[in-house]
Amino acid sequence: MKETATRALSGLLYITILLTSLLNEHAAIVVFFIFGIICLVEFNRLIQLKSFMPYIVFTILYFIFGYWQSLMNSTEGLREATSILHVITIFVQLLLIKDLFSEKVIPLFESKRFILTTFYLSSAFVFLILIANYKNEYTPKLLLGSFILVWVNDTFAYLIGRQFGKQKLFPSISPKKTVEGFLGGLLFACIASYFITTFTETLSFNNWLTLAVIISVIGTVGDFIESKFKRQANVKDSGVIMPGHGGLLDRFDSIIFAAPFIYLFLTIVQYVS
Repeated sequence: MKETATRALSGLLYITILLTSLLNEHAAIVVFFIFGIICLVEFNRLIQLKSFMPYIVFTILYFIFGYWQSLMNSTEGLREATSILHVITIFVQLLLIKDLFSEKVIPLFESKRFILTTFYLSSAFVFLILIANYKNEYTPKLLLGSFILVWVNDTFAYLIGRQFGKQKLFPSISPKKTVEGFLGGLLFACIASYFITTFTETLSFNNWLTLAVIISVIGTVGDFIESKFKRQANVKDSGVIMPGHGGLLDRFDSIIFAAPFIYLFLTIVQYVS
């Protein structure tokens, strides 16, 4: 009972901080910077990288691509650079997906550790801020809707998997996840996209429905990848900052992996509209 209460309180605190920060663009940029640093600390511990360089790179990327474009409303000289960062980030993520399905362990030689901290984690937080700055205008409801889809997917994947799950989805990486749970999470995320469309008035229903599929599928892959990193490090959680939940990276693993794909979809929507 005490453990459940602790888990509920820490989860409520996390959601409260996140939601409150979205009310103000400056607050959002500061809070997500802090979240990013915490996730980076936890990830460096998982991959056993003892270097201060990833924090310098994260700060530079975050404030040049996130802060400057969002708060200064300036894309001069950065649009092409952002596109390059975007392409490299997705390429690195595709390599991680390949490693997830084809390697017994994810190779972690020295240079790859720095590549991962930069293009798996640091750039993901850049794209979270850029999602909220869709069309160069602060639109927090887009980012909020994305987080809600992650939460709905995770919650119903757990509930349905626990109640009806029989067929394991990826037993070697995450034995508790089931095909039934995955499909249930996807279904309810798609249902949630209708209500998000109604209450946020940001994108069309078809666009939010597409984002629900992207977030459910890519977010689940991101969850598996982080689980594989934890298995290689022989730990259950990425950290202990959230009692009852583990680390902050455990809460962000889905959204940070999905963020570049969300941004890609929004870019395509903006281009064709």
